[in-house]
Amino acid sequence: MKSLLEVRAKGMPMTDRDGQDADDRFGAALGQVLEVAILINEDMTKGLARDGLTEPRAHLVWELSQRGPSTQRVLADALRVSPRNITGLIDGLVATGFVTREPHPSDRRATLVTFTEQGTRAAAKMAADHREFAELLFAGMSDAQFDGLVAGLDVVLARLRAAVAAAWGDSTTSDEEVERP
Repeated sequence: MKSLLEVRAKGMPMTDRDGQDADDRFGAALGQVLEVAILINEDMTKGLARDGLTEPRAHLVWELSQRGPSTQRVLADALRVSPRNITGLIDGLVATGFVTREPHPSDRRATLVTFTEQGTRAAAKMAADHREFAELLFAGMSDAQFDGLVAGLDVVLARLRAAVAAAWGDSTTSDEEVERP
């Protein structure tokens, strides 16, 4: 399979609207996007560690908060991970007091992953932090700046999703999440 750099989607010009070489402009813009990604990831990783979570476990907590009590299969599908991987993630969250496994009320072969009080608090904090972070990033922008950013990101995301699908035969951005020590 080819990487994103090896796949060149049709219609992606390397000159800007004025016919000028866009390498410098595109490179500078990509540099800013990568810096944003790095800063967000660094902040998220440190914040999650402070709260006793890893990125994959936090993703599971977020999905569980959106879905309510769920089977491991539903959570594995939501995270796009294997049953073995979801078992490890849930084991870690059980061991650290974020979730429990409860009997499924209508399927005796299945269990439901359910928040503990600690897990409920963590999910609520994540949602509050999400809103707060969005406000930090976007509250000072004019409507025109914000709308332009959103419109530009819509284009970038559509192109990136198409490039990922062309490179990897998949329209998502993740394969399997791996628990990191």
